[in-house]
Amino acid sequence: MSITDANERSNDIRVQSWCDLCERLYENSWQQDLLRFRSNFAFRGLSDNAYSLKNSFTRRCGAYAHLEYHLLRNFSKYADVPWTGNNASDWRWLTVAQHHGLPTRLLDWTYSPFVAAHFATADTDRFDCDGVIWFADYVKINKMLPSPLSDELVDHGANAFTLEMLEHALGNIKKFDALGDDLVLFFEPPSIDGRIVNQFAFFSVMSSPTAQLDRWLENHPDLYGRIIIPRELKWEIRDKLDLANITERILFPGLDGLASWLKRYYTPRCG
Repeated sequence: MSITDANERSNDIRVQSWCDLCERLYENSWQQDLLRFRSNFAFRGLSDNAYSLKNSFTRRCGAYAHLEYHLLRNFSKYADVPWTGNNASDWRWLTVAQHHGLPTRLLDWTYSPFVAAHFATADTDRFDCDGVIWFADYVKINKMLPSPLSDELVDHGANAFTLEMLEHALGNIKKFDALGDDLVLFFEPPSIDGRIVNQFAFFSVMSSPTAQLDRWLENHPDLYGRIIIPRELKWEIRDKLDLANITERILFPGLDGLASWLKRYYTPRCG
């Protein structure tokens, strides 16, 4: 029995091989009406399957929800970010703040199952434990939202929000919070830089800075699942992702990403 069995859930899928992983990542992606493969899932890879979906704000600030206002207020005061423009909304400041490492209520996801697999296997210091790829049906989750958000999706024929759609429907995040304390939505950020583009990134956000998405998903088991990557498969999956050029060099363009890739790529395998 794996030492991580206690962390697994009823709808977890434990893969047995690289081929099994590939099949699972693309499962249910065939869209019969389009006659194309188009996934409705958001993916998030973590190096340890015991990790929760706790956002960075909660990890840093705990239950002190009022600190979100002060973080964003000071970030917007001191930041020089031309693309936000004058009188930028909370949505824009949250997006750029998340991108640069400020604790926020946002969680990073990707449309790409292989990018998620990268993040589940990038930390060689965690190769002694099972990794995990969360997947959530962002299309169904967004359709559960009340008006005016639901109306905005219909008007645009969209499955995910953009910043412009959120600003048009709500204006600022306080209006989102006022709709209820148990709401989740997924939205796409602008293409701020190559990192967002190459990671095929988008965000989830809840209607409270201290809410935890995995707890919400536990109450909606039909909307998510988890693919468990056994620790004994991590080296093989990691090497095959490198051969497919799914690496830090691509996902984090620039010298930092290059250095991270080389440091990991030349880490000896022991045992």
